[in-house]
Amino acid sequence: MVLLWSLSEPARAQAPDSQGPARLALRAARLFDGKNARLLPDAVVLVEGPSIQAVGTRLPIPPGTRVIDLGDVTLLPGLVDAHSHLLLEVPLDSDGSLLDYVARTSTAERALLGAKLGREMLEAGFTTVRDLGNSGRNGDVALRKAIQEGWVTGPRLSACTRALAPPGGQMDTLQPLAQGLIEEEYATVSGVEAARRAVRQALYDGADCIKVIIDNGPNLLTLEELKAITEEAHRRKRPVAAHATNDDSVRLAVQAGVDSVEHAYSLPEDVLATMARKRIFLVPTDIAAADCVSVGATAADPELRRRLEERCKKGIARQHERLRRAAAAGVPLAAGSDMYGAIPGLTRGQASRRVLTAYAEAGLSPVDILRMATVNAAELLRLHDRLGSLEAGKLADVLAVKGDPLKDLGALEQVRFVMKEGRVVLDARAGEGQAEGPN
Repeated sequence: MVLLWSLSEPARAQAPDSQGPARLALRAARLFDGKNARLLPDAVVLVEGPSIQAVGTRLPIPPGTRVIDLGDVTLLPGLVDAHSHLLLEVPLDSDGSLLDYVARTSTAERALLGAKLGREMLEAGFTTVRDLGNSGRNGDVALRKAIQEGWVTGPRLSACTRALAPPGGQMDTLQPLAQGLIEEEYATVSGVEAARRAVRQALYDGADCIKVIIDNGPNLLTLEELKAITEEAHRRKRPVAAHATNDDSVRLAVQAGVDSVEHAYSLPEDVLATMARKRIFLVPTDIAAADCVSVGATAADPELRRRLEERCKKGIARQHERLRRAAAAGVPLAAGSDMYGAIPGLTRGQASRRVLTAYAEAGLSPVDILRMATVNAAELLRLHDRLGSLEAGKLADVLAVKGDPLKDLGALEQVRFVMKEGRVVLDARAGEGQAEGPN
């Protein structure tokens, strides 16, 4: 019976769309295309189906095109968060224990949470997110499929499955009976062949990229293990993202030829030229100065709270200094929030945007920061032929914000419109004199 049913369905299921792809025109006062440092005035973006057909000033609009007049806003490419954890949300008022979270939360629960957080990211203007682990056993792959199939609404997801790591992953020392929890979150490797097998397993599981934890306290992967991971991933044309937080691990990452160094809270001077020459990206997962207040907010002792905040501010100053050095050396930069906490009063997307403020506090210009979150991040994810800029042939991922983000990045907090692949996913212009209709 199942066979007969399946044979009778294709004619109906594969019937062509006689109307063809939808044609849209977006009008706006200004446009940042992701590449040029100047805004395009009186902008028109012509969209057909999922793709951009043309971008320009006062472009003629073909008859029969649906026109969406967005008015006094700036259009930008959809934002990209190159370092996120959509299946992880540790309350910041708890002890922040990853072990406790993994022990108490199933991968299925986390995938459902990811659907919620993914929608919040999309509505904040992030149309693409790279999920760098801490997603249980392939929960990110399941979420990616749910978004692709239209079961849930969310950003385009680049999944890396379980991060490769030294024994112990990123967890505290566990008793033997509890060590099985580590493998739920990390693929631990010891030796070159084990490293190659772990990459092959990740690719079999559906990884778009490979995440590797180089340092776990004093426990480092070896250069030979890292080279094996990188070679195996590159053989299958997958980029490698390396969690590296200190001088030793950053040097190992660069020597192994990874595609991006994540965090790099300490960035030795001797690697900068190599990173620039080989286009090894730095993904600085910095925090804004205002967030130092929340670091010690739960401490009952005022003196302890003061010390925690002071330590946070000193850490931020060091991050600013290393980011300025990297930018001056020509190291390619991509934006990554590393957001995994629940911040009261903020959606995941709103919280993730705060990393852009941190870059501004370090002294980077608005145009360079916007490029970090658009065209640069798209290059890092190897999606630059489809994403990252508003130009003909790219996917129609479009964000509209009030104001001019090249003058004030705070404009990104005033999201009025989000489109992903030619489909409107957010239109917050109600009561603002919105105009729409056929041309």
